[in-house]
Amino acid sequence: MPFTSPKRQSPRFGLTASHLTLALSLAAALALGGCASSNKAVGTHAGRGAPYAAPGSDPARQAVGYWGQAYARAPKDRENILNYAAALRRNGQIPQAEAVLRKAVIQHQRDRDIAAAYGKVLAMGGKLPEALQVIEGAQTPTQPDWRLMSAAAAINDQMGNTAKARALYNQALKIAPGEPSLLNNLAMSHLLAGEVTQAEKILRSAAQSPKADSRIRQNLALALGLQGRFGEAEQVARAELDPAQAEQNIAYLKSMLAQRNSWAEISAADKKKKRGS
Repeated sequence: MPFTSPKRQSPRFGLTASHLTLALSLAAALALGGCASSNKAVGTHAGRGAPYAAPGSDPARQAVGYWGQAYARAPKDRENILNYAAALRRNGQIPQAEAVLRKAVIQHQRDRDIAAAYGKVLAMGGKLPEALQVIEGAQTPTQPDWRLMSAAAAINDQMGNTAKARALYNQALKIAPGEPSLLNNLAMSHLLAGEVTQAEKILRSAAQSPKADSRIRQNLALALGLQGRFGEAEQVARAELDPAQAEQNIAYLKSMLAQRNSWAEISAADKKKKRGS
């Protein structure tokens, strides 16, 4: 199945609910590829803010072991709580991370970071309404936290409340203008709505920040690839990965897009056949 030329590519892909899974799968695949060959090393003690490590990998398991011991020694210490929960989450141990944070929100009822972390793992476990309730309950209307706004926006996006999500992102950007993590999440909102060119524009802006991380540049590569601009996508990916891994990621993206186009053709032919019968 030949790929559409970038010049003929529509600025909107019209990603529906079925395409949402595709985009998320692609994003996860690109991130997974970066774990073994990222320019940033993943330390044994990796906790919050650590570079990506694949669930089940040595760095991910080592982090769980290290922070698990720290948590066992001082289970009420907020840094131990947050880092242990983050290590569990990165290793794919969502139920355990949820259990740690559920206990922590009772012990630290006014701690926004713990509430935000709890909301995140609830969302990852598919408990979206509960996650949103936790996030909104931790917010202070008179002194809103942009991180909580961003978390609430991401959950609203997952629930299909796109307009509300965008409004929250824009409010958060008024508090933290140019914050790359916020811009990244806003771009993903556009990407999953099929507004790929707008997502690219926002990601390029985010990538220029000194605080931009690997995730942002890999999402930019994804946005470029979804437009059929594979050469540019690979160039961006090479800044984060070794050449072979970058090439492998783009090849995977091409195959996934080809699969999507093939299924679309099969579906269209099937509908045409049914109308003719």
